[in-house]
Parts: sequence; C-alpha cells; structure tokens
Amino acid sequence: MSEPDRHPLDRLERGLSLTDATMLCVSSVIGVGIFLTPGTVANALPHPGLVLAAWFVGGLLSVAGALANAELGAMYPHAGGDYVYLREAYHPFAGFLVGWLSFFVIYAGTVATLAVGFAEGLAHFVTLGSAAKTAVAVAITLMTSWINYASVHRGAQFNNVTAYIKIAALAGIAIVGPFFGSGSLQHLQPLLSGATGVPLSAFGLALSPILFSYLGWNASVYVASEIRDPGRNVPRSLFAGLAICTVIYLLINTVYLYALPLAQLRGEVRVGEAAARALFGAVGGSITAMLVLASIVGCLNATILVGPRIAYAMALDGYFFRGVHRVHEAHRTPHVAIAVQAATAIALILVLQSFPSVLDYTTFAIVVATIADTTALYALRRRQPTRARPYRAWGYPFVPALYVLANAAIAASMLWGRPTECAIALAVAATGVPFYALFAARAERRG
Repeated sequence: MSEPDRHPLDRLERGLSLTDATMLCVSSVIGVGIFLTPGTVANALPHPGLVLAAWFVGGLLSVAGALANAELGAMYPHAGGDYVYLREAYHPFAGFLVGWLSFFVIYAGTVATLAVGFAEGLAHFVTLGSAAKTAVAVAITLMTSWINYASVHRGAQFNNVTAYIKIAALAGIAIVGPFFGSGSLQHLQPLLSGATGVPLSAFGLALSPILFSYLGWNASVYVASEIRDPGRNVPRSLFAGLAICTVIYLLINTVYLYALPLAQLRGEVRVGEAAARALFGAVGGSITAMLVLASIVGCLNATILVGPRIAYAMALDGYFFRGVHRVHEAHRTPHVAIAVQAATAIALILVLQSFPSVLDYTTFAIVVATIADTTALYALRRRQPTRARPYRAWGYPFVPALYVLANAAIAASMLWGRPTECAIALAVAATGVPFYALFAARAERRG
C-alpha cells in the first residue's frame, strides 16, 4: 500500500468497480420507501402534477448534497465517509461523534429494521409467529453478514444482482402497467392547471418523506478506499446512482397515479401493493410483496457492506475498540467490524420485539449526519484551500447550501413532531463522549 495520504494500517484492497459503487448507491436508496411513502406525499400534495414535481425536486436536492460528497470523497478516498470529513474539517471529536452515531444508530439500526421488515414481508407468504419472525430476522442478518465477511467481491456481486432485479422489476411495472393494467390517464389530471392553488408549505411537507426515500445515495463514499480510481469513480457513482433512482422514482410514481385515483392514493399506506392490485388484480399484490422482499434484501446487503467501514476507519485512528481495524488475511475484509455490526444489529432486533418504534430515531440521525458532512465541505475549502481536489463541487457555495437548508428544515420539523425519537438519537450520540475520552487517552499514551 504505497498510495499517498492513505492510513499506514489500511489493508483493504481497491477492487470495486464503478458499476459496483453505483449499484451500491442504488441499493442503499431503493429499499421500501418507494412502496410506502407515496401515499404520504399525495396526502400533502392533492395534485398529480405537483406530486411528480416533488419527487423530481427531491432528486435535484439530493444531487445538491451529492456535489459536496463528490468533492469530499475524491479528496479523501478512504474508508469511513463522514467520519473522515468531519475529523479533517473540525476535530477528531466531531468525526468520532458522527461516526459513533452513524455506526450504532444509522447502520446497525437500519440493518435491524430491514431484517425485521423482511420477516414481516415473508409472513405474507408463510405463517410466522413472533418467535419465528425474530428467528428469520436474525438469520437474514447472519446470512448477509457472512456474504460480506467472506468476500468484498461476493458482497458487491450479490448487491449488483439484487440492484439489477429491483431496477428491472420496477421499470417493468412502469412499462407494462399502462399497456396491460387496469388504470386511467384521467387519474393524472390535472397535470399542470391548478398547481398554483396549492400552498408552498404543502410542497415543503411533501419533500420530507421524499428526501427520506432518497437517503443512502452517498453509500459509495464509505468504501472509497476499496474503489478503483476513486478520484473519478466516487463522484461518478454518486451522480449515476442518483440519476437511476430519480428516473425509477418518477416512473413508478407515474404508474401509481395511473393505477389509483388521487383520493385513494392519499389514503393508502402500502401504495405499491394497492397499485399492483388495481392494475393486475390479486396476483399483482403478491408480485409486489415479492418485489418488496427482494428490495429489502438488496438494501440490507448494501447496508451491511457499508456500515463496518465506519468502525474500521475509527479503529485505524485508535478511536474505537481494539482489533476492529483488523483485515482478514484470506478474505481481505474488515471481518471484526462486520462481526461487531452484526452483533449490534441482532441485539437491536431482540429489543425491537418489545419496542417496535425505538428505531424510528434512525431517520433523525441520518439527517443530522448528512447536514454535518455537507458543512464539512465549507470548512475544508477554508482550512485546506491548496489540497488536491480531483472533483470540485459545482455551484459552490450556493447549491450544496440548498441541501443543508432542506435537511435543516426536516430536522426542525422532526424535533417538533417526534421529540422522543430525536432525543434518543441525541442520547446515543452522547454515550460516545466517555468512550471518546477513553480512546483519546489511550491513543495519547500510545503516541
């Protein structure tokens, strides 16, 4: 490992292609949100044209955030993502707190949530009791963790296959639905007229669940030390992944509107299944339920691939538990970090049996971490003006600021509407303070 500006203990290999990195972003974004959130969006925006416009604007705002991460990821092509950026932009303590929050709340929490969601979805086809659902959730966590433990290449291949399945299935529904399904173009009216009669505040409310549905677009920056030619491929993966997701989201929302009258769409929680039943009858609901399962598995695998790189990067600097920076001699994977994430997620799965809403705090944590790493762009432009930047964020300083402002508004609304979940996220971040003191003291004694 003779690369300049690479941690001397980093033993991960650059084996991921542009396709691998792009599909990692796609899988991280397209989970279950597109099957559930459109009803909430339609409830805020009772206008077909504005619904589609909101999903397009959500994609553009996500691109604004991707511009910042593209510059940061190309500057620091390391494992760890926002942990590295905040460490360099502000202080190791800032990087540690966001890294701690990201690993234990965002990634381990998302793994647990997706695993439980998979077990619930499987119950659509097989009768499962409470204990059986928990066993299935633990089993799918262990299976996908083992795939990524055994080989980065296999984990990426599995992710690519599931991403291709999702893209093909969703595109297929979007194409086949209008030709062979039972819908109506009248449901899409009015597409333009009457839009000015909807207040701007309603558009803002609709953007909140939409931006949640786009979260995960920055997955490739966390594995930048394993991407070939990261100065070029990290930015390309972010923009290509977001472009694919935005097109898919626009197509599938158009089909939802074609399948269901807006009044019915506004009242639906499981919009994907309802639209498929309206288009293709009872078999459509089953097909969509299978697609949701495949989508969950893909998103779960991507999350399990990405999350351990945060703990690995922190351990390289001495700011995590001993041994987590180890790389398997044969598999060339951060196997200890993968095992720690799997154990944490399984513990959360067991807690989730009794407290099904406890992991709602992950969304607030994601928003906070996203705001923090975007602000790092501004700090680094000021503090390190001469550092090599293979990619420079277009529209700086105004365009990335739009993403910060949009997410700040979401964070404020969550603090107002879901104070308990937000408090839990902040409390978990606070638990990292004594650990940072412990790790920093250890690093000082060693150094």
